[in-house]
Amino acid sequence: MGAMNRSQEPTIRTLGALRASGYRARPVKQELRDNLVARLKSGEPVLPGVVGYERTVTPQLADALLSRHDFILLGLRGQAKTRILRTLPDLLDEWVPTVAGSPLREDPLAPVLASTIARIEREGDDLAVEWLHRDERYHEKLATPDVTVADLIGDVDPIKAAAKKLSLDDPEVLHYGLVPRSNRGILAINELPDLQARIQVGLLNILEEGDVQIRGFPIRLRLDVALCFSANPEDYTNRGNIITPLRDRIASQILTHYPRTRDESATITDQEAWTDRGGVPVDVPDYLRDAIEEVAFQARESELVDQGSGVSARMGIALLENVLSNAERRALVTGADRATARVSDLFAGLPAITGKLELVYEGEREGPRHVAEGLLGKAARVVFEARFGDALKPSDKGADDAAVQPVVKWFGGGAKVDLADDLSDPELADRLAPIDALEALAKKHLNPEGDAQLAAAMEFTLEGLHQCGLVAKQDLVGGRSYHDTFEEMVRSFNS
Repeated sequence: MGAMNRSQEPTIRTLGALRASGYRARPVKQELRDNLVARLKSGEPVLPGVVGYERTVTPQLADALLSRHDFILLGLRGQAKTRILRTLPDLLDEWVPTVAGSPLREDPLAPVLASTIARIEREGDDLAVEWLHRDERYHEKLATPDVTVADLIGDVDPIKAAAKKLSLDDPEVLHYGLVPRSNRGILAINELPDLQARIQVGLLNILEEGDVQIRGFPIRLRLDVALCFSANPEDYTNRGNIITPLRDRIASQILTHYPRTRDESATITDQEAWTDRGGVPVDVPDYLRDAIEEVAFQARESELVDQGSGVSARMGIALLENVLSNAERRALVTGADRATARVSDLFAGLPAITGKLELVYEGEREGPRHVAEGLLGKAARVVFEARFGDALKPSDKGADDAAVQPVVKWFGGGAKVDLADDLSDPELADRLAPIDALEALAKKHLNPEGDAQLAAAMEFTLEGLHQCGLVAKQDLVGGRSYHDTFEEMVRSFNS
Protein backbone atom coordinates (compact mmCIF):
# COMPACT_ATOMS: atom_id res chain seq x y z
CA MET A 1 0.00 0.00 0.00
CA GLY A 2 2.76 2.46 0.83
CA ALA A 3 3.97 2.69 -2.77
CA MET A 4 0.56 2.75 -4.43
CA ASN A 5 -0.70 5.93 -6.06
CA ARG A 6 -4.21 6.91 -5.02
CA SER A 7 -6.49 9.60 -6.32
CA GLN A 8 -8.83 9.28 -3.34
CA GLU A 9 -7.97 9.28 0.34
CA PRO A 10 -7.87 5.70 1.68
CA THR A 11 -10.87 4.62 3.75
CA ILE A 12 -8.95 2.80 6.51
CA ARG A 13 -9.64 4.55 9.82
CA THR A 14 -8.30 2.29 12.59
CA LEU A 15 -5.01 0.71 13.51
CA GLY A 16 -6.54 -2.76 13.32
CA ALA A 17 -7.74 -2.22 9.76
CA LEU A 18 -4.33 -0.80 8.82
CA ARG A 19 -2.56 -3.88 10.14
CA ALA A 20 -5.01 -6.16 8.36
CA SER A 21 -4.34 -4.36 5.06
CA GLY A 22 -0.71 -5.45 5.07
CA TYR A 23 0.61 -1.90 5.15
CA ARG A 24 4.36 -1.65 5.64
CA ALA A 25 5.96 1.70 6.41
CA ARG A 26 9.19 2.91 4.82
CA PRO A 27 11.56 5.66 5.92
CA VAL A 28 11.08 8.87 3.96
CA LYS A 29 14.43 8.61 2.21
CA GLN A 30 13.66 5.03 1.15
CA GLU A 31 10.30 6.22 -0.10
CA LEU A 32 12.00 8.92 -2.18
CA ARG A 33 14.49 6.38 -3.51
CA ASP A 34 11.86 3.79 -4.46
CA ASN A 35 9.66 6.29 -6.25
CA LEU A 36 12.65 7.79 -8.05
CA VAL A 37 13.67 4.31 -9.21
CA ALA A 38 10.18 3.84 -10.65
CA ARG A 39 10.35 7.23 -12.36
CA LEU A 40 13.75 6.52 -13.90
CA LYS A 41 12.57 3.15 -15.21
CA SER A 42 9.48 4.71 -16.80
CA GLY A 43 11.49 7.45 -18.49
CA GLU A 44 9.65 10.26 -16.70
CA PRO A 45 11.67 13.44 -16.07
CA VAL A 46 13.27 13.62 -12.66
CA LEU A 47 12.79 17.38 -12.43
CA PRO A 48 9.75 18.29 -14.52
CA GLY A 49 9.69 21.95 -15.47
CA VAL A 50 13.37 22.54 -14.66
CA VAL A 51 15.26 23.40 -17.85
CA GLY A 52 18.96 23.08 -18.67
CA TYR A 53 19.97 20.70 -15.88
CA GLU A 54 19.37 17.40 -17.66
CA ARG A 55 23.07 16.51 -17.93
CA THR A 56 24.43 18.41 -14.94
CA VAL A 57 22.31 19.01 -11.84
CA THR A 58 19.63 16.37 -12.43
CA PRO A 59 22.02 13.36 -12.40
CA GLN A 60 23.69 14.64 -9.22
CA LEU A 61 20.33 15.11 -7.51
CA ALA A 62 19.20 11.65 -8.59
CA ASP A 63 22.40 10.16 -7.21
CA ALA A 64 21.86 11.92 -3.88
CA LEU A 65 18.30 10.62 -3.59
CA LEU A 66 19.31 7.12 -4.64
CA SER A 67 21.99 7.26 -1.94
CA ARG A 68 19.38 8.39 0.61
CA HIS A 69 21.43 11.51 1.30
CA ASP A 70 20.57 14.81 2.86
CA PHE A 71 21.86 17.38 0.37
CA ILE A 72 22.47 21.06 -0.28
CA LEU A 73 21.97 22.98 -3.53
CA LEU A 74 24.74 25.53 -3.88
CA GLY A 75 24.37 28.27 -6.47
CA LEU A 76 23.81 31.92 -7.25
CA ARG A 77 20.46 33.65 -7.16
CA GLY A 78 17.87 32.69 -9.75
CA GLN A 79 19.25 29.21 -10.49
CA ALA A 80 16.01 27.32 -9.70
CA LYS A 81 17.20 26.02 -6.31
CA THR A 82 13.87 26.56 -4.58
CA ARG A 83 11.98 25.24 -7.58
CA ILE A 84 13.99 22.02 -7.43
CA LEU A 85 13.27 21.62 -3.74
CA ARG A 86 9.56 22.08 -4.36
CA THR A 87 9.51 19.23 -6.88
CA LEU A 88 10.59 16.71 -4.22
CA PRO A 89 7.10 16.07 -2.76
CA ASP A 90 6.13 14.51 -6.10
CA LEU A 91 8.49 11.66 -5.23
CA LEU A 92 6.59 10.87 -2.03
CA ASP A 93 3.70 8.41 -1.81
CA GLU A 94 0.44 10.20 -2.33
CA TRP A 95 -1.01 9.12 1.04
CA VAL A 96 0.52 7.82 4.29
CA PRO A 97 -1.30 6.88 7.52
CA THR A 98 -0.73 8.82 10.74
CA VAL A 99 -1.91 8.58 14.30
CA ALA A 100 -4.94 10.86 14.58
CA GLY A 101 -4.15 13.93 16.65
CA SER A 102 -0.40 13.38 16.79
CA PRO A 103 1.59 16.64 16.56
CA LEU A 104 4.41 14.72 14.88
CA ARG A 105 2.30 12.86 12.28
CA GLU A 106 3.57 9.56 13.67
CA ASP A 107 3.42 6.26 11.86
CA PRO A 108 0.79 4.11 13.64
CA LEU A 109 3.15 1.15 13.36
CA ALA A 110 6.25 3.05 14.55
CA PRO A 111 5.29 5.74 17.09
CA VAL A 112 7.98 7.99 18.58
CA LEU A 113 6.22 9.81 21.45
CA ALA A 114 5.75 8.08 24.80
CA SER A 115 2.24 9.50 24.96
CA THR A 116 1.37 7.92 21.62
CA ILE A 117 2.79 4.56 22.67
CA ALA A 118 0.61 4.76 25.78
CA ARG A 119 -2.43 5.54 23.61
CA ILE A 120 -1.79 2.48 21.47
CA GLU A 121 -1.55 0.32 24.57
CA ARG A 122 -4.87 1.71 25.83
CA GLU A 123 -6.83 1.77 22.58
CA GLY A 124 -5.23 -1.11 20.68
CA ASP A 125 -6.73 -1.80 17.26
CA ASP A 126 -9.33 0.93 17.80
CA LEU A 127 -6.71 3.67 17.62
CA ALA A 128 -7.91 6.29 15.12
CA VAL A 129 -5.88 6.62 11.92
CA GLU A 130 -5.76 9.64 9.60
CA TRP A 131 -4.20 9.98 6.14
CA LEU A 132 -1.66 12.60 5.18
CA HIS A 133 -1.30 13.79 1.59
CA ARG A 134 2.18 14.25 0.19
CA ASP A 135 1.64 18.01 -0.28
CA GLU A 136 1.34 18.29 3.51
CA ARG A 137 4.61 16.45 4.02
CA TYR A 138 6.82 19.20 2.61
CA HIS A 139 7.83 22.11 4.83
CA GLU A 140 10.03 25.01 3.78
CA LYS A 141 11.85 27.50 5.98
CA LEU A 142 13.73 30.60 4.90
CA ALA A 143 16.73 30.89 7.18
CA THR A 144 17.07 34.32 8.75
CA PRO A 145 19.33 35.53 11.56
CA ASP A 146 16.37 35.79 13.93
CA VAL A 147 15.45 32.09 13.71
CA THR A 148 15.71 30.45 17.14
CA VAL A 149 16.25 26.95 18.44
CA ALA A 150 12.62 27.00 19.56
CA ASP A 151 11.51 27.73 15.98
CA LEU A 152 13.38 24.75 14.55
CA ILE A 153 13.57 22.24 17.40
CA GLY A 154 11.11 23.26 20.11
CA ASP A 155 10.77 24.68 23.62
CA VAL A 156 8.76 24.49 26.82
CA ASP A 157 5.29 26.01 26.44
CA PRO A 158 4.29 27.57 29.80
CA ILE A 159 0.81 28.40 28.51
CA LYS A 160 0.20 24.73 27.74
CA ALA A 161 1.51 23.81 31.17
CA ALA A 162 -0.86 26.26 32.85
CA ALA A 163 -3.84 25.21 30.77
CA LYS A 164 -3.31 21.52 31.46
CA LYS A 165 -2.12 22.09 35.03
CA LEU A 166 1.14 20.30 34.37
CA SER A 167 4.58 20.93 35.83
CA LEU A 168 7.28 22.37 33.55
CA ASP A 169 9.26 19.10 33.77
CA ASP A 170 6.44 17.14 32.15
CA PRO A 171 7.15 16.23 28.48
CA GLU A 172 3.51 17.07 27.69
CA VAL A 173 4.32 20.79 28.01
CA LEU A 174 6.77 20.74 25.12
CA HIS A 175 6.10 22.82 22.02
CA TYR A 176 7.60 21.12 18.97
CA GLY A 177 9.44 23.17 16.36
CA LEU A 178 9.44 22.84 12.59
CA VAL A 179 11.89 19.93 12.46
CA PRO A 180 9.85 17.53 14.66
CA ARG A 181 6.68 18.65 12.92
CA SER A 182 8.26 17.65 9.62
CA ASN A 183 8.48 14.05 10.81
CA ARG A 184 7.59 11.61 8.00
CA GLY A 185 8.28 14.31 5.44
CA ILE A 186 10.77 16.70 3.82
CA LEU A 187 12.13 19.86 5.41
CA ALA A 188 13.84 22.36 3.10
CA ILE A 189 15.86 25.21 4.60
CA ASN A 190 16.69 27.98 2.16
CA GLU A 191 19.77 30.23 2.55
CA LEU A 192 21.32 28.01 5.22
CA PRO A 193 24.34 30.28 5.97
CA ASP A 194 21.94 32.92 7.33
CA LEU A 195 21.25 30.69 10.33
CA GLN A 196 23.36 31.66 13.32
CA ALA A 197 26.10 29.16 14.15
CA ARG A 198 24.50 28.15 17.44
CA ILE A 199 21.26 27.37 15.59
CA GLN A 200 23.12 25.29 13.00
CA VAL A 201 24.53 23.23 15.87
CA GLY A 202 20.97 22.19 16.66
CA LEU A 203 20.78 20.40 13.32
CA LEU A 204 23.85 18.21 13.89
CA ASN A 205 22.13 15.39 15.77
CA ILE A 206 19.26 15.33 13.31
CA LEU A 207 21.62 14.76 10.39
CA GLU A 208 23.86 12.27 12.18
CA GLU A 209 21.56 10.37 14.54
CA GLY A 210 18.11 11.32 13.30
CA ASP A 211 16.97 12.52 16.72
CA VAL A 212 16.47 15.73 18.69
CA GLN A 213 16.49 16.76 22.33
CA ILE A 214 14.44 19.69 23.58
CA ARG A 215 15.44 21.97 26.45
CA GLY A 216 17.44 19.27 28.19
CA PHE A 217 14.50 16.91 28.57
CA PRO A 218 15.74 13.33 28.79
CA ILE A 219 13.80 12.33 25.68
CA ARG A 220 15.05 11.28 22.29
CA LEU A 221 12.74 11.68 19.35
CA ARG A 222 13.75 9.30 16.58
CA LEU A 223 12.56 11.41 13.70
CA ASP A 224 12.15 10.37 10.09
CA VAL A 225 12.95 13.52 8.12
CA ALA A 226 14.64 14.13 4.79
CA LEU A 227 16.58 17.38 5.08
CA CYS A 228 17.62 19.48 2.11
CA PHE A 229 19.16 22.92 1.98
CA SER A 230 20.03 25.72 -0.40
CA ALA A 231 22.73 28.36 -0.20
CA ASN A 232 24.34 31.09 -2.26
CA PRO A 233 28.16 30.96 -2.36
CA GLU A 234 28.20 34.73 -1.80
CA ASP A 235 26.61 34.18 1.60
CA TYR A 236 29.64 32.30 2.87
CA THR A 237 31.52 35.58 3.18
CA ASN A 238 28.90 38.32 3.12
CA ARG A 239 26.28 37.18 5.61
CA GLY A 240 27.37 34.01 7.33
CA ASN A 241 28.84 30.59 6.96
CA ILE A 242 27.92 26.95 7.25
CA ILE A 243 29.76 25.58 10.25
CA THR A 244 32.23 22.85 9.37
CA PRO A 245 30.57 20.01 11.36
CA LEU A 246 27.23 20.71 9.68
CA ARG A 247 28.75 20.91 6.22
CA ASP A 248 30.47 17.60 6.90
CA ARG A 249 27.17 15.95 7.79
CA ILE A 250 25.38 17.10 4.62
CA ALA A 251 26.16 14.11 2.47
CA SER A 252 25.86 15.62 -1.02
CA GLN A 253 26.63 19.12 -2.28
CA ILE A 254 25.11 19.87 -5.69
CA LEU A 255 26.25 22.87 -7.71
CA THR A 256 23.65 24.67 -9.80
CA HIS A 257 24.32 27.01 -12.71
CA TYR A 258 22.71 29.48 -15.10
CA PRO A 259 21.39 28.41 -18.54
CA ARG A 260 24.22 27.54 -20.89
CA THR A 261 22.50 28.68 -24.11
CA ARG A 262 20.03 31.31 -25.22
CA ASP A 263 17.58 28.59 -26.20
CA GLU A 264 17.59 27.17 -22.67
CA SER A 265 17.22 30.64 -21.23
CA ALA A 266 14.32 31.41 -23.57
CA THR A 267 12.56 28.19 -22.61
CA ILE A 268 12.79 29.14 -18.94
CA THR A 269 11.58 32.67 -19.63
CA ASP A 270 8.64 31.48 -21.73
CA GLN A 271 7.72 29.01 -19.02
CA GLU A 272 7.75 31.56 -16.21
CA ALA A 273 6.76 34.88 -17.80
CA TRP A 274 3.19 36.15 -17.87
CA THR A 275 2.54 36.26 -21.60
CA ASP A 276 -1.01 34.96 -21.99
CA ARG A 277 -2.78 38.12 -20.88
CA GLY A 278 -6.01 38.07 -22.82
CA GLY A 279 -5.60 41.70 -23.90
CA VAL A 280 -4.09 43.10 -27.07
CA PRO A 281 -2.06 40.32 -28.73
CA VAL A 282 1.65 41.16 -28.95
CA ASP A 283 3.98 39.61 -31.52
CA VAL A 284 7.62 39.38 -30.42
CA PRO A 285 9.94 38.86 -33.43
CA ASP A 286 12.49 36.12 -32.94
CA TYR A 287 15.48 38.49 -33.21
CA LEU A 288 14.06 40.65 -30.42
CA ARG A 289 13.36 37.54 -28.37
CA ASP A 290 17.03 36.61 -28.77
CA ALA A 291 18.08 40.08 -27.66
CA ILE A 292 15.96 39.82 -24.50
CA GLU A 293 17.78 36.65 -23.46
CA GLU A 294 21.16 37.99 -24.52
CA VAL A 295 20.91 40.81 -21.96
CA ALA A 296 21.41 38.36 -19.08
CA PHE A 297 24.37 36.71 -20.84
CA GLN A 298 25.98 40.12 -21.33
CA ALA A 299 25.36 40.99 -17.68
CA ARG A 300 27.03 37.75 -16.56
CA GLU A 301 30.16 38.77 -18.46
CA SER A 302 30.19 42.47 -17.61
CA GLU A 303 33.08 43.86 -15.57
CA LEU A 304 30.65 46.38 -14.07
CA VAL A 305 28.41 43.70 -12.56
CA ASP A 306 29.32 41.82 -9.40
CA GLN A 307 29.63 38.27 -10.71
CA GLY A 308 29.84 36.89 -7.19
CA SER A 309 26.25 37.97 -6.71
CA GLY A 310 25.03 36.59 -10.01
CA VAL A 311 22.36 37.70 -12.47
CA SER A 312 19.07 35.99 -11.81
CA ALA A 313 16.98 34.34 -14.50
CA ARG A 314 14.18 36.49 -13.11
CA MET A 315 15.69 39.45 -14.96
CA GLY A 316 14.93 37.96 -18.36
CA ILE A 317 11.43 37.04 -17.21
CA ALA A 318 10.70 40.56 -15.99
CA LEU A 319 12.28 42.09 -19.10
CA LEU A 320 10.08 40.08 -21.45
CA GLU A 321 7.00 41.08 -19.45
CA ASN A 322 7.98 44.76 -19.65
CA VAL A 323 8.60 44.52 -23.39
CA LEU A 324 5.16 43.01 -23.87
CA SER A 325 3.56 45.65 -21.66
CA ASN A 326 5.20 48.57 -23.47
CA ALA A 327 4.07 47.23 -26.84
CA GLU A 328 0.60 46.59 -25.45
CA ARG A 329 0.39 50.13 -24.05
CA ARG A 330 1.35 51.61 -27.42
CA ALA A 331 -1.34 49.57 -29.16
CA LEU A 332 -3.95 50.75 -26.64
CA VAL A 333 -2.93 54.40 -27.14
CA THR A 334 -2.87 54.21 -30.94
CA GLY A 335 -6.03 52.12 -31.18
CA ALA A 336 -4.34 49.12 -32.81
CA ASP A 337 -5.94 45.71 -32.36
CA ARG A 338 -2.53 43.98 -32.42
CA ALA A 339 0.99 45.01 -31.44
CA THR A 340 4.48 44.12 -32.60
CA ALA A 341 7.31 44.51 -30.11
CA ARG A 342 10.16 46.77 -31.22
CA VAL A 343 13.71 47.48 -30.12
CA SER A 344 12.37 50.66 -28.46
CA ASP A 345 10.28 48.38 -26.23
CA LEU A 346 13.48 46.55 -25.30
CA PHE A 347 15.03 49.77 -24.02
CA ALA A 348 11.76 50.64 -22.28
CA GLY A 349 12.33 47.51 -20.18
CA LEU A 350 15.10 49.21 -18.15
CA PRO A 351 13.14 48.98 -14.88
CA ALA A 352 13.30 45.20 -15.13
CA ILE A 353 17.11 45.35 -15.13
CA THR A 354 18.30 48.17 -12.89
CA GLY A 355 16.97 46.66 -9.68
CA LYS A 356 18.37 43.21 -10.36
CA LEU A 357 22.02 44.07 -10.85
CA GLU A 358 24.60 44.18 -8.06
CA LEU A 359 27.30 46.50 -9.38
CA VAL A 360 30.98 46.72 -8.52
CA TYR A 361 32.49 50.08 -7.63
CA GLU A 362 33.07 51.13 -11.26
CA GLY A 363 29.50 50.19 -12.10
CA GLU A 364 28.14 52.19 -9.19
CA ARG A 365 30.06 55.21 -10.46
CA GLU A 366 28.47 54.89 -13.88
CA GLY A 367 25.04 54.33 -12.38
CA PRO A 368 22.54 51.45 -12.71
CA ARG A 369 20.66 53.08 -15.58
CA HIS A 370 23.77 53.68 -17.66
CA VAL A 371 25.01 50.14 -17.04
CA ALA A 372 21.62 48.66 -17.96
CA GLU A 373 21.45 50.71 -21.17
CA GLY A 374 24.91 49.47 -22.07
CA LEU A 375 23.85 45.86 -21.55
CA LEU A 376 20.76 46.35 -23.71
CA GLY A 377 22.89 47.89 -26.43
CA LYS A 378 25.45 45.09 -26.33
CA ALA A 379 22.69 42.49 -26.52
CA ALA A 380 21.16 44.22 -29.53
CA ARG A 381 24.57 44.38 -31.20
CA VAL A 382 25.30 40.67 -30.66
CA VAL A 383 22.01 39.69 -32.25
CA PHE A 384 22.40 42.26 -35.04
CA GLU A 385 25.88 41.07 -35.96
CA ALA A 386 24.72 37.46 -35.95
CA ARG A 387 21.91 38.30 -38.37
CA PHE A 388 23.69 40.92 -40.52
CA GLY A 389 27.24 39.54 -40.52
CA ASP A 390 27.62 39.45 -44.30
CA ALA A 391 25.97 42.83 -44.77
CA LEU A 392 28.58 44.46 -42.53
CA LYS A 393 31.52 43.16 -44.56
CA PRO A 394 32.85 44.84 -47.74
CA SER A 395 33.05 42.80 -50.92
CA ASP A 396 36.18 41.05 -52.15
CA LYS A 397 37.07 44.17 -54.12
CA GLY A 398 38.12 45.81 -50.90
CA ALA A 399 36.00 48.87 -51.53
CA ASP A 400 33.72 50.47 -49.00
CA ASP A 401 30.70 48.72 -50.48
CA ALA A 402 29.24 46.66 -47.63
CA ALA A 403 25.51 46.14 -47.98
CA VAL A 404 24.79 48.48 -45.06
CA GLN A 405 26.68 51.39 -46.61
CA PRO A 406 23.70 52.91 -48.48
CA VAL A 407 21.94 53.31 -45.15
CA VAL A 408 25.01 54.83 -43.54
CA LYS A 409 25.60 57.21 -46.46
CA TRP A 410 21.99 58.39 -46.35
CA PHE A 411 22.77 60.02 -43.02
CA GLY A 412 26.01 61.50 -44.38
CA GLY A 413 24.28 64.44 -46.02
CA GLY A 414 23.03 65.75 -42.69
CA ALA A 415 19.80 63.78 -42.83
CA LYS A 416 18.30 62.47 -39.64
CA VAL A 417 15.22 60.60 -38.52
CA ASP A 418 13.31 61.21 -35.30
CA LEU A 419 11.37 58.30 -33.80
CA ALA A 420 8.93 58.48 -30.92
CA ASP A 421 8.03 55.52 -28.74
CA ASP A 422 4.29 55.98 -29.32
CA LEU A 423 4.34 55.98 -33.13
CA SER A 424 1.79 53.66 -34.68
CA ASP A 425 3.04 50.98 -37.04
CA PRO A 426 2.14 52.98 -40.22
CA GLU A 427 3.70 56.15 -38.75
CA LEU A 428 6.93 54.30 -37.93
CA ALA A 429 7.06 52.84 -41.42
CA ASP A 430 6.54 56.30 -42.98
CA ARG A 431 9.39 57.80 -40.91
CA LEU A 432 11.81 55.03 -41.95
CA ALA A 433 10.73 54.62 -45.60
CA PRO A 434 12.97 57.40 -47.04
CA ILE A 435 16.18 55.77 -45.77
CA ASP A 436 17.96 54.16 -48.71
CA ALA A 437 18.16 50.33 -48.68
CA LEU A 438 16.86 50.06 -45.10
CA GLU A 439 13.71 48.17 -46.02
CA ALA A 440 15.59 45.74 -48.28
CA LEU A 441 18.16 45.04 -45.57
CA ALA A 442 15.51 44.38 -42.95
CA LYS A 443 13.57 42.07 -45.26
CA LYS A 444 16.64 40.07 -46.24
CA HIS A 445 18.12 39.53 -42.78
CA LEU A 446 15.13 39.57 -40.41
CA ASN A 447 12.37 38.00 -42.54
CA PRO A 448 9.48 40.13 -41.23
CA GLU A 449 5.90 39.08 -41.90
CA GLY A 450 3.48 41.90 -42.59
CA ASP A 451 3.81 45.68 -42.46
CA ALA A 452 3.99 45.97 -38.67
CA GLN A 453 6.85 43.48 -38.39
CA LEU A 454 8.61 45.17 -41.32
CA ALA A 455 8.53 48.54 -39.56
CA ALA A 456 9.86 46.93 -36.36
CA ALA A 457 12.59 45.15 -38.34
CA MET A 458 13.68 48.41 -39.96
CA GLU A 459 13.91 50.09 -36.56
CA PHE A 460 15.99 47.19 -35.18
CA THR A 461 18.31 47.43 -38.21
CA LEU A 462 18.84 51.12 -37.55
CA GLU A 463 19.55 50.49 -33.86
CA GLY A 464 21.97 47.70 -34.78
CA LEU A 465 23.91 50.06 -37.04
CA HIS A 466 24.11 52.51 -34.17
CA GLN A 467 25.40 49.85 -31.78
CA CYS A 468 28.07 48.98 -34.36
CA GLY A 469 29.17 52.63 -34.46
CA LEU A 470 27.95 53.29 -38.00
CA VAL A 471 25.03 55.58 -37.17
CA ALA A 472 24.80 58.02 -34.27
CA LYS A 473 21.85 58.25 -31.90
CA GLN A 474 20.63 60.91 -29.55
CA ASP A 475 18.10 60.03 -26.88
CA LEU A 476 15.10 62.34 -26.69
CA VAL A 477 12.24 62.53 -24.22
CA GLY A 478 9.96 59.70 -25.34
CA GLY A 479 12.06 58.79 -28.36
CA ARG A 480 15.38 59.05 -30.14
CA SER A 481 17.02 60.66 -33.14
CA TYR A 482 19.38 58.87 -35.54
CA HIS A 483 21.91 60.89 -37.51
CA ASP A 484 25.42 60.92 -39.00
CA THR A 485 28.30 59.77 -36.80
CA PHE A 486 30.56 62.56 -38.11
CA GLU A 487 27.98 65.13 -37.07
CA GLU A 488 27.96 63.53 -33.63
CA MET A 489 31.74 63.78 -33.44
CA VAL A 490 31.66 67.47 -34.36
CA ARG A 491 28.96 68.14 -31.79
CA SER A 492 31.01 66.39 -29.11
CA PHE A 493 34.13 68.31 -30.09
CA ASN A 494 32.38 71.67 -29.98
CA SER A 495 30.80 70.93 -26.63
